[in-house]
Amino acid sequence: MTEPVFEPPGARRAGPSRPRRPAEVREAVERAVSERCRATRTPCDTHALADVLLVASELTTNAILHGGGVTDFQVDVSGPGVRLSVSDRSDRLPVSLPVTDPQGRRRPGGHGWPIVCRLSRDIRVSDLPAGGKCITAVVPLY
Repeated sequence: MTEPVFEPPGARRAGPSRPRRPAEVREAVERAVSERCRATRTPCDTHALADVLLVASELTTNAILHGGGVTDFQVDVSGPGVRLSVSDRSDRLPVSLPVTDPQGRRRPGGHGWPIVCRLSRDIRVSDLPAGGKCITAVVPLY
């Protein structure tokens, strides 16, 4: 049996059925932001929401592709931003890759981390006690 976890209003912590795929994470983020906008009677900025959804998607995709999968996810809508936390199994830090390989050929992919860095106001990477890491990014909502 899972015990409920108290979270502040606008926060979502996934329980046993934690979002693990980008689409599930985007749905959870959109739901949390919409609830906050309704509760504060503030119109949601669709461009800012698109940025938040893109960062959530990129963090999740990177955790899947490079971190051994998503082990935890949390979204907290507070103040003028959205705090996204995605944990994975890897201790490796995210890196930006050059656009071309050593032979000068254009690399596929490699755009996720630069997108996260460009759209986020604050990014923190924390080691987890049991191994792995948690990346927390704050994306402006207004």
